[in-house]
Amino acid sequence: MRILQLAPIWETVPPPAYGGTETVVSVLTEGLVRAGHDVTLVASGDSTTAADLVSVYPRSLRTADELGDRSPYDWLHVATAMEMAQEFDIVHNHAGELAMAMSALITTPVLTTTHCLTTPDTARIWRRYRGAYNTISRSQRAHFQAFEGNARYMGHVYNAIDVESFPFQGEKSDDLLFLSRIAPEKGPEIAIDVAKRTGRRLIMAGKVDRVDRPYFEEHVRHLIDGEQIVFVGEADARLKRELYRSAYCLIMPLQWEEPFGLVMTEALACGTPVVAFPRGAAPEIVLHGETGFLVETVDEMVEIIPDVKRVNPAACRADVELRFGPRALVQGYLHVYERLLDSPHTAGSSIDLDDTLAGTARGG
Repeated sequence: MRILQLAPIWETVPPPAYGGTETVVSVLTEGLVRAGHDVTLVASGDSTTAADLVSVYPRSLRTADELGDRSPYDWLHVATAMEMAQEFDIVHNHAGELAMAMSALITTPVLTTTHCLTTPDTARIWRRYRGAYNTISRSQRAHFQAFEGNARYMGHVYNAIDVESFPFQGEKSDDLLFLSRIAPEKGPEIAIDVAKRTGRRLIMAGKVDRVDRPYFEEHVRHLIDGEQIVFVGEADARLKRELYRSAYCLIMPLQWEEPFGLVMTEALACGTPVVAFPRGAAPEIVLHGETGFLVETVDEMVEIIPDVKRVNPAACRADVELRFGPRALVQGYLHVYERLLDSPHTAGSSIDLDDTLAGTARGG
């Protein structure tokens, strides 16, 4: 199969630190190449891949501080993919609504993966989009049903990670871990509260976006004492693996409907249980009592922390290998591609994937 993978140009594929979408694009692209498919990746020039790489700028736009206006490069990036589309059997769009808007100009079937939630301002694009789309969790579908218009829903395919690159460790420290963007919807203040109430040290790692800087300065910074509450900044690939492997558990006090939550699978791959609020896809990722715990309140989160030691780290690793590894991701998307190519012009219909291929959560 000839497949064009269109990644966002704002981050490198795979990303050196933060970048969930780009991580998944990399795992999928490399898996498809290993499976013998003819794959081209349209991404930033500093990306690394076994596929053919096409780029319009030598590095990710997030790092291109020399540019006065970065948006034209994003436009050219998507336009380049559309111009090449006729050479492929399918275009897999990971770059959002800009590519969806331009897809009306091509005849090659387009699959859009909804790595993020969208906003009412994109509704017109969604109404005019006649391609296909898939969500990255079952719970995310509810958000997009109000937008999909004539788009064809192809079911959900869970995100995946390169499990082998995450070091497993059975023996854990007593430290709690919060690894995420430092933003109100991620609940860093709650994680700090849980650490203080349980008497445990909390290691915090995460990116502070410009839009979240005022929140960080006003609500979080003064809570960091460098002793019980330690902030290490944005963790690169090496550091986050070290943090995951030794942590007692990962704390996810979600304050929004998280579309997936790649950090949960990364922690589990290292044998580290997850304690989360049951928002978004968390109930589809965390198996309550087996790979972590789902709790409704802060008080319940505090109370459950001592029980985390009952979770078997090996069970955490095994579950990720089965449901969120490269094989499940590649099989899931190949299934979608085949269904789409069998009837590429059917709009407004809905197809749900086979649970095994989609990596559906046990009992979900």
